[in-house]
Amino acid sequence: MMAIKMFQIDAFTDEPFKGNPAAVCILKEPADEKWMQNVAREMNLSETAFLVPKPDAFDLRWFTPTTEVDLCGHATLASAHALWEARLVQLDQPARFNTRSGLLIARRLGEWIELDFPANTVETIQPPDGLVEALGVEEKFIGWDGTDYLVEVECEEMIACLQPDLKALKAFPVRGVIVTSRADSAEYDFVSRFFAPGAGIDEDPVTGSAHCSLGPFWATRLGKREMLGYQASPRGGFVRVSLKDDRVLLGGQAVTVFQGELI
Repeated sequence: MMAIKMFQIDAFTDEPFKGNPAAVCILKEPADEKWMQNVAREMNLSETAFLVPKPDAFDLRWFTPTTEVDLCGHATLASAHALWEARLVQLDQPARFNTRSGLLIARRLGEWIELDFPANTVETIQPPDGLVEALGVEEKFIGWDGTDYLVEVECEEMIACLQPDLKALKAFPVRGVIVTSRADSAEYDFVSRFFAPGAGIDEDPVTGSAHCSLGPFWATRLGKREMLGYQASPRGGFVRVSLKDDRVLLGGQAVTVFQGELI
């Protein structure tokens, strides 16, 4: 079997060991789904991305250590970074991905990478039984974006102090729970954390796909179309958010931590 090129890249950061790490596996041809899941379990990161070249794009699939997901921001950003670094896509050309969520496009903007993702609408819902208790916070708002619960709290300090009951959160039939507030600092506009124990990720360090909902949600409240979000996980990371029609443009940086071969 030929060796397969693999990268580990920290996304939504310009510093190694910050942001959200993703593995990127560049294949010559489609691979068996069970094998890809085993590789993702072996890498034991929140996401492992698998790329297969096609004439005008790359097929892209994302796996957590336990399951395949429909959309992942940081592993898409990492995939684009890997393709440009390996010169499989020229630096002045966009990286195009065929995914379960449709065609996704990444472009280089200087030191930043911009992802063109679908925007999500957050609908107000009644608090599901046990959700507020599992988070251990008092909510201002609870919504649903079709994939995740979104819970707004009063202040950034509450976000920093969150210690949710992960076992209780795992019981909810959703991908994850976004908890967010306005920023206390002028450095960024809003802050968030993301918990997805049901998908095998207790806390995701920086979640691009969550900002597909956070962007429209905070645009309405802040009266802005361009914002900077900070995900306040222990690793931490920044996401630029810009709204354009029914799309969200997500901006982030990326750093290669290592590259090698899967044999």
